[in-house]
Amino acid sequence: MGAAHSGLNELIETVALLRAPGGCPWDAEQTHESLVQYLVEESWELIDAIESGSREEMIEELGDVLYQVLFHADLAATTPGEEFDIDDVARHMTAKMVSRHPHVFGDREAETAADVVAFWDDLKADEKPHRTSVLDGIPRGMPALALAQKVLGKAEKVGVTDASAEASPATEDELGRQLLGLVASARSQGLDAERALRTAVRALEDEVRSAEEPRAS
Repeated sequence: MGAAHSGLNELIETVALLRAPGGCPWDAEQTHESLVQYLVEESWELIDAIESGSREEMIEELGDVLYQVLFHADLAATTPGEEFDIDDVARHMTAKMVSRHPHVFGDREAETAADVVAFWDDLKADEKPHRTSVLDGIPRGMPALALAQKVLGKAEKVGVTDASAEASPATEDELGRQLLGLVASARSQGLDAERALRTAVRALEDEVRSAEEPRAS
């Protein structure tokens, strides 16, 4: 990596030392599964830091997320059947980014961000031919609001729109107040807003899969 990344090398070595025999007992006992909760927590803390605009907090929270990646890679390096390290992860990601940017590393041209998104859709279809629905690959553990936004975007690709959508707020501030009001109203009536939205999203997913059926036959 060179001197320019000596800090990163030092952190990689620190992770390995903590997990090695004679290191930290807690680190040595962790698994990929046991670390999931920390990855989720650290990711949300990073989001908070980004939204706060604090340089110092961003450095700290980016470090926490980076540590999770390095921890998983070091764990894999010593797990029979996995046996990959952070260099394998980095090389795989580099290859992926090169293939996903033919307008930079190849001979395709892209003038707008929309052109780039179209490339990605085509490339992902080639890379993952086992996916038969636009919904395949959406993480089910996403919070309901993020999941709804993701599914709505995928639904549009097959011509499915949410006919129940009401007048849109003009700004994010107005949207935030509207969403908060809906949650407050649901709470006052003993309704679970998270569960209600997930249920609505599942119904939308059924519509999407129904719309895809003629194309698959």
